[in-house]
Amino acid sequence: MSSIGFSHALAAGPGDTSSRAVHVAVVLGTRPEAIKLAPVLRAMENSPLFSPVLVSTGQHRDMLAQMLPRLRLTMGHDLAVMRERQQLSTLTARLIGRLGEVIREERPDLVMVQGDTSSTLCGALAAFYDHVPVAHVEAGLRSGVIDDPFPEELNRRLVTQMTRWHFAPTPRAAAALTDEAVPAERVMVTGNTVIDSLLWARRQGEGRSAFVSDRRGLLVTLHRRENQGPRMRALAATLLKLAERRDVEVLVPLHKSPAVRDVLLPALGGHPRITLTEPLDYFDFIATLAACELVLTDSGGVQEEAPSFDKPVLVLRETTERPEVVRAGAAELVGTDPGAVHTAAASLLDDPVRYRHMAGIHNPFGDGHAADRIVARLARDFGRTLAPAPALEVTAA
Repeated sequence: MSSIGFSHALAAGPGDTSSRAVHVAVVLGTRPEAIKLAPVLRAMENSPLFSPVLVSTGQHRDMLAQMLPRLRLTMGHDLAVMRERQQLSTLTARLIGRLGEVIREERPDLVMVQGDTSSTLCGALAAFYDHVPVAHVEAGLRSGVIDDPFPEELNRRLVTQMTRWHFAPTPRAAAALTDEAVPAERVMVTGNTVIDSLLWARRQGEGRSAFVSDRRGLLVTLHRRENQGPRMRALAATLLKLAERRDVEVLVPLHKSPAVRDVLLPALGGHPRITLTEPLDYFDFIATLAACELVLTDSGGVQEEAPSFDKPVLVLRETTERPEVVRAGAAELVGTDPGAVHTAAASLLDDPVRYRHMAGIHNPFGDGHAADRIVARLARDFGRTLAPAPALEVTAA
């Protein structure tokens, strides 16, 4: 997919805002988006050069209501678009309509989105329809398979076509964008803001591990649409087999999706060495991640976070848009075959040399200053001056 050029004012960049703060509408709808955009929002709120407003679509409404105050964030608009078992097409239509209303009400100088959710796509599209430039945080991730993950891979490719500022977390992500003909001057390698959030959360000294025993902790997160149904039932059987080991505790924070709960609750509930919990508070999740021995996940964000705690990761997917962590050696892409997952987990639990090798890899996703770089770049492009952010040390993709 090649990038398009802009034929109107979006191509020229921001207009004159010299007499006022730059007004930024930050659109998010899910817990991961809140975690990754929180450092950018706080940085803008702490600067007189910016006037941000947080627009919540409500994809993870209950979780956001609980966690936004913990992240020191205040909601400006709550769109509350979610309905039980809502189809993607219905959600998309509702999001674009409501986001368009907010954009016309707020009249922002730019709209900021993050990642690849339905809120991301619709935020960018609504901004484009109203001729408002878009800043995309965590731009350039690619799995190479248009429907895996679904619908995230298509979402992020489409958002690229509408974006003015592409904030790429790694050199590989930046290269993916320029390979698609995005002008290099619109792409900036910043590191990933998830590391900013993780380090900030650790400094707060909050959070409590959800493990209930002193056994070796296996932290498991499962929710991807492509893993639901038969794949998730097979993975549940693998977790039961791992729990037969008397030296482990398997901890599964359950996603809110009924498609996840309808499989995992009856399959895993009641086992003495499997702990099922509601979704963990962010600070509790960070404490749990720090306390575990091994991570099994189909989540993108956990792949980025775990290496900061020296925790090996087994990625329960057939593809990943974050190959940097696999190439670095801190994660292994094991897929969803039950035998392969069990073999990989048992190998790490039983081979201390292999475990120490994976646990000792430097996190390739950043240094905790990604938000500073994003805000400094926007300030520069709007004709303002901020103290420069530290240079990002990068390694080859």
